[in-house]
Amino acid sequence: MADDQRNWDLEADVVVIGFGAAGACAALEAAAGGADVLVIDRFGGGGATELSGGIVYAGGGTIQQLAANVTDTPEAMLAYLRCEVGDAVSEETLAQFCVGSADLLAWLVGHGVPFQGSLCPEKTSYPTNRHYLYYSGSELSFADVAAPAPRGHRALGRGTSGKVLYDALDRAVRASGARLLPQTRAVELITDEAGRVVGVECQSLRGAPGWTRLRHRVLHELGKKPFLYLGGLGRRLHKPVARIESKRARPLRIGARRGVVIAAGGFVANRSMLREHAPAYRGGLALGTVADDGSGITLGVDAGGATRFLDHVSCWRFITPPAAFLRGIIVDSAGQRICDESRYGAAIGDALVNHDRRGWLLADQPIIDASRRKLRSSTLWFQLLQARYLLNRPGSARPRSRMPPPRLGSTRLVSPPPSPPTTRSRLRGSGTRWASRPTCWSSSRRRRTP
Repeated sequence: MADDQRNWDLEADVVVIGFGAAGACAALEAAAGGADVLVIDRFGGGGATELSGGIVYAGGGTIQQLAANVTDTPEAMLAYLRCEVGDAVSEETLAQFCVGSADLLAWLVGHGVPFQGSLCPEKTSYPTNRHYLYYSGSELSFADVAAPAPRGHRALGRGTSGKVLYDALDRAVRASGARLLPQTRAVELITDEAGRVVGVECQSLRGAPGWTRLRHRVLHELGKKPFLYLGGLGRRLHKPVARIESKRARPLRIGARRGVVIAAGGFVANRSMLREHAPAYRGGLALGTVADDGSGITLGVDAGGATRFLDHVSCWRFITPPAAFLRGIIVDSAGQRICDESRYGAAIGDALVNHDRRGWLLADQPIIDASRRKLRSSTLWFQLLQARYLLNRPGSARPRSRMPPPRLGSTRLVSPPPSPPTTRSRLRGSGTRWASRPTCWSSSRRRRTP
């Protein structure tokens, strides 16, 4: 929308839209550079970061790696990531990320985010409360390309650590002098005659009665977790939140003297966008919040920004913990092996999506027995529920049928293949609640508006 009059309700040098980890980091950097910063968020902040595992991928010799006696170099990290990212980012950007990776983690530590170098001894999807450094990607699968190193740095805190990560950044932003404006939704970027972004048109509950703002905040908090695990229930719980916004929110114009940063999440909560850009990934459990509705992407596009890779969705399907499952074999409905079982969950999930969204984990009795023995010691509560479901569901371990070993395809292995399995556990790509439905999140590369 072209700006025809400069009657701003609020002004700042830099306006940041979205207050998760990305928005918080942008605000901290802008404030450190001397800018007057205003951060707005549709709710109270946190976004998907607060609900996440709080994992930061870093390497090249971080303090935590050195504490765990782990040897890693930026060159090894770059060689591995080249295999993973493809053309998602340029070689220059990837190299810059690897060279500066250890410093980036130190920057987070300097802003109060706690990390620790206690190394997890086994491959896992997420370490227990005893370990905070682990092989979070497919590093072991590419040992012939680069020396593998654990680079998953988990924020130090019990359970899933996303809240620990976010709370530290929240405190740092508040201490930086940046202003925060919650319960304010950006609806349009305001541009001048030359097309330069100079402000944001918003709908805000800033002037609403206190009880209205409280009700909006409480109802949103009640729906956050259900949206992760029971999407339909989460959407229903969000309806009264949306009604409050439609009835009580009022227009608010914010001027941006030096720029606007959009850090408003992806589009995993927008069914029409998923249907248009990534239809194969519909039906999974959405990792995000209802605010991941693509509105940030739309803001940038409407102002002349460009998008790329909207069809790239990360779909996770982990088979660990327990680590004994890595000795099994994942096959499709034709009995063909679909991938290296030691790969990261997103690589396994992508392979499943490209094999009719279904797979079977073939495991013999020693693997199943070993998995049961390690169940409690290698899992957090949500992993324990998933693993128990997989191991105990009716028909999860029955004699192999119509999948003779000669039909199994081959793949690169970290260790020699196990003996031909005699029982199987089904691993479906969609359709059940705990162990078998993939978790999806969407992201895109978007242009920062000037």
